[in-house]
Amino acid sequence: MRLEELDFDFPESLVAQHPCEPRDACRLLAADPRTGVIAHRRFRDIEHLVQPGDLLVVNESKVFPARAWVRKQTGGQVELLFLRRLDGREEPPTPAPTAASAAGRSAGSQRELWQVLARPSARLRAGQVLLLEGGEALELVSPHGDGRWTVARDGEPGVLELLDTYGAMPLPPYIHEPLRDERDYQTVYANVTGSAAAPTAGLHFTTDLIEALRNRGVAVEGVTLHVGVDTFRPLTETRIEDHAIHSEWYHVSRDAADSIDEARASGRRVIAVGTTTVRVLETLYRDSAPGEGPTASLDGATRVYITPGYTFRAVDALLTNFHLPRTSLLALVMAFGGVGFVRDCYKAAVAERYRFFSFGDAMFLAARGARS
Repeated sequence: MRLEELDFDFPESLVAQHPCEPRDACRLLAADPRTGVIAHRRFRDIEHLVQPGDLLVVNESKVFPARAWVRKQTGGQVELLFLRRLDGREEPPTPAPTAASAAGRSAGSQRELWQVLARPSARLRAGQVLLLEGGEALELVSPHGDGRWTVARDGEPGVLELLDTYGAMPLPPYIHEPLRDERDYQTVYANVTGSAAAPTAGLHFTTDLIEALRNRGVAVEGVTLHVGVDTFRPLTETRIEDHAIHSEWYHVSRDAADSIDEARASGRRVIAVGTTTVRVLETLYRDSAPGEGPTASLDGATRVYITPGYTFRAVDALLTNFHLPRTSLLALVMAFGGVGFVRDCYKAAVAERYRFFSFGDAMFLAARGARS
């Protein structure tokens, strides 16, 4: 698929700057690729689009205040976006400390390594020390291209505690207005800290709506995928299949996996809330035959990259937001609903003046056919 096939036209006025209040009052485009029907509803109408016995799978990852401003010892300011803590499974082992970092580290203190996006990054060098507002030090360890760096923090307080003091919620660059409430950028079921961006399809749910779905006979299970660098990185390759997707950490409890297995084996619909949830489910089951359990670990890093032509193994319906052009997220949605039909959905959304992107409206997309 060529990159320009992920383009669509929209007026900037449709980019939502704040969430809808209440959350479930936003609009919902309900689309069925099998019939071509596109209907315009409210999000709370999801009660009538799901069925008793359906399994709704949500991403429970919680956003942390991942954006912070630091200064170089020469005085220049740098913005850091903390993406994830590194544990050595995918990154090089911790390098030997420089003299500067060793001098400030007490015996037996903990060294944390984190992947960050730095801006501006052109003049950064490995070994430089960056200082937070209170004077706490971070060390630049190694660059990884595209503005990504590994940074180290030695001793206490750790990075998450520092970010609670000095960090800000990592809103996307197309949101220009400040948050009225930091909870606006958090799902009501978020409970596992680790995302540098919200899994936004879930922002529309309220606790009352989830309870109503359960009372209707819909099962709700949580998985975790910590949203990372590819949320901020547009595709640039002429052929989108040539894009090298970064990994994101996921976890699925044994109980949740058993519930998903049971739904798949009994032919009940598995409805994924958001593209991040799709990535988890397809990571687990992409090599599984119908009715079989997961063939991947319930805990690890996923690099699954879903583009048109992909065969879905685990997802029967998708609840998602409207995504930016030229992104892997839009490619995934087109893979699920069909390139032409999803393009028609986006044209209809623009014509009906739906609100777009993170704080925007939602789309409920049924599968094109039976799950493989």
